[in-house]
Amino acid sequence: MNKQRARYAALKAARDRALVFVLAYTAVRVGELLRDPNDPRRRGVRWEDLSLDDGSMDVYRKKQQWDAASLPDPVISLLRSYRQLMDPATKRWPVFPTFDQRTLAELVEEELAERGERPEASTECRNEYARDLLLALDEGIRPLSITTDGARSILQRLSEAAEIDIDHPKHDYLAPHGGRRRMGEVLVRAFGYTVAARYLDNSEEMVRERYSHTEAGKLGDVATEALNEVDSLNRT
Repeated sequence: MNKQRARYAALKAARDRALVFVLAYTAVRVGELLRDPNDPRRRGVRWEDLSLDDGSMDVYRKKQQWDAASLPDPVISLLRSYRQLMDPATKRWPVFPTFDQRTLAELVEEELAERGERPEASTECRNEYARDLLLALDEGIRPLSITTDGARSILQRLSEAAEIDIDHPKHDYLAPHGGRRRMGEVLVRAFGYTVAARYLDNSEEMVRERYSHTEAGKLGDVATEALNEVDSLNRT
């Protein structure tokens, strides 16, 4: 059981780290990345939606259609390692599965019952695992993606653990939208409003309004800054 618990902890840490990187470097909206219980079309990004060789990810955009988002190199490298560690049963697995024990317990019990397992046999099977997620991995039982609220809870937990002091009128943790906002500033300074608007999946008018405080700078300066940030994150 100790080995299983260690594996579970490693998987959870890898998922959380991958989530932070994707939110920080892709400028994808959290609602486009994860599951919305009130909208079945937003079922969360799956591994089949990612093309790590091409550096792209298909997401269901705010404009209610599927579109490709770019994956920069730091994200691609991290996702490759994360996928190898997780080793999902199929490409239809969510990239960011829920680790909620109650949700997984219900899912595992329902799936084992559908496979013809008797209740006592299901209980015995579950008792062999420290967590139902590990059983789901071994048995090919696909979990749900975490929700947008779940992502906020994760970021709040990580912010508290890192003792990050946030001065914001609405929240005291690193909120998902912060990554998108920061990337928008980097894009505007590096490439201007037109390119930033395409990357952010917004109108140029809206980007100019929201980032009016950001002036276009030299690409070399921004690239150096971005590389320094990547190096800093990789060392943590």
